[in-house]
Amino acid sequence: MLKSDLLIYKRNGETIVPKKLEINNRTLAIAGESIICFQDCVGKTQGELDRRLLELEGDNPDYRVKRGMAHLLKNTFSTFEIISPLEPSVLRQRVFSEAAKTVTLPSRRSETLEAIAHTLSGELKRPVSRVEIETGLYADLQENRILTQFEPPIPESLLHRYNLSQVQGVFYRASSVVINAHRNDPGEYKLLFRYIKLFQLMAYIEGDADTGFTLTMDGPASLFKASTRYGLALAKMIPALLHVTKWSLQAKLQNRDQYSGNIKTGKFSLTSDRCDLVSHYPPGKPYDSMLEASFAKSWVKAKTEWRLEREVDLVPLPGSVMIPDFRLVHPDGREFLLEIVGYWRPQYLQKKFYQVRNSDADNLILAVSERLNLEKAGVKFTDLPNKLIWFKSKLNPKTVIEILER
Repeated sequence: MLKSDLLIYKRNGETIVPKKLEINNRTLAIAGESIICFQDCVGKTQGELDRRLLELEGDNPDYRVKRGMAHLLKNTFSTFEIISPLEPSVLRQRVFSEAAKTVTLPSRRSETLEAIAHTLSGELKRPVSRVEIETGLYADLQENRILTQFEPPIPESLLHRYNLSQVQGVFYRASSVVINAHRNDPGEYKLLFRYIKLFQLMAYIEGDADTGFTLTMDGPASLFKASTRYGLALAKMIPALLHVTKWSLQAKLQNRDQYSGNIKTGKFSLTSDRCDLVSHYPPGKPYDSMLEASFAKSWVKAKTEWRLEREVDLVPLPGSVMIPDFRLVHPDGREFLLEIVGYWRPQYLQKKFYQVRNSDADNLILAVSERLNLEKAGVKFTDLPNKLIWFKSKLNPKTVIEILER
C-alpha cells in the first residue's frame, strides 16, 4: 500500500475521490519505465536505485505518481539484502579493534583491512577480499542494502495495484465502514469473513445467506486513540471484498486539513457494479486445513449416496456468523452440516462452542479431535444439542455415515 504522503485525492463536497489512473499508452509507458529501472538495478544498492528513480521523476508534474509506483515496486516486488561477510555491527567492531592496535594513519587503512580480510578468510573458510570488508562495514544502512531479487509485474498489473492502493489509503482515517454484501455465493462470504478475522477487525455482522449480510466496522478514527496499525488492517480488507460478486460500501472519514490543521469529515462510497478495481489476493484456498482436505479426499472413495459439499451454508449468530466446513445432502432431501473441530487453541475452542450453543442449527454434526485440551479451554459438552463424533488423527467417513443413517 501507499504511504499517506503519496495518496492523491480530491474533494467533491464531503465526498473523497481517490486518484485513478486510466489504463492507456501514457500510463503504461510510465509504469514500464519504473519497472525497467528496477530491473536495471538488480545487484546494485538501494541508494543507486533511489538516485535513478529521482532522475526518472525529473521535473515532470506526475512525479508523485511515479514515486507511488516506485514505492509499490520496492515494497511488494523487490528483495533487498544486507551483503557482508559478518554482521556489519560485528565487522565494525573487529575493524576498529584492529585499527586501535597501531597509530591511526591513512596509510595504514589498507593494511588493517587486509589483516581483517586474511583473518576472516581463515574463519569462514573461503576467500574474503578487502573490498568485501569495505562494502560490508556499513551494509546495514538502508541506502547500502543490495537489490538481490526483483519480480517484475506487467505494467497493467502495476497500474491496477496503484489504483487499488489509492482507494485503500482512504481507510487510514475512517471512523466507520458499513458493507452490504448482497446475496452471493457462500464461498465468497467465507473468504471475506476469513480476512476480517485475519486482520482482527471489529465487525458486527447481521443477516443471512438468503438476503445477504451487513457488516458494520469501527474505523481507526473511532478508537479512543487513532491507530495507524488498525487503519492499515482495515485497508488490507478491501482486496478481499473485491472477490465478492455483489456489494456496496459506505465509509465515514476524518482527515486533518494540511493547511489549517483542523479535522474535516468526509465520506466515501463504492459499489461492485461501479468498481473496476482488481484484487491481487488469491480467490481462496481449497481447504482451511490438511484435516479437511484429507476428509474430503477420503469421502470420494466412500460408498454412499450422501453428497459432500463444502462451505455452502451460513449459520447466522447474534452479531456474527458461522460457516460449517461441509454440508451432507441425501437424494431423499435430508441435509446435515458438518463442522470439524481440530484446532487446539483455547480461545478458538471457546469461540467455536459459543457459536454452536447460540446457533439454531439442529442438523449440525460436530467432529471433535480427542487430542484437544478441552478442559483447559473450559469447554463442556453437557449442554450441546448436536450430534458428536470423536476422532483421533483423521476423521473417518464411515463414522460420519453411521451418524447420518441413525
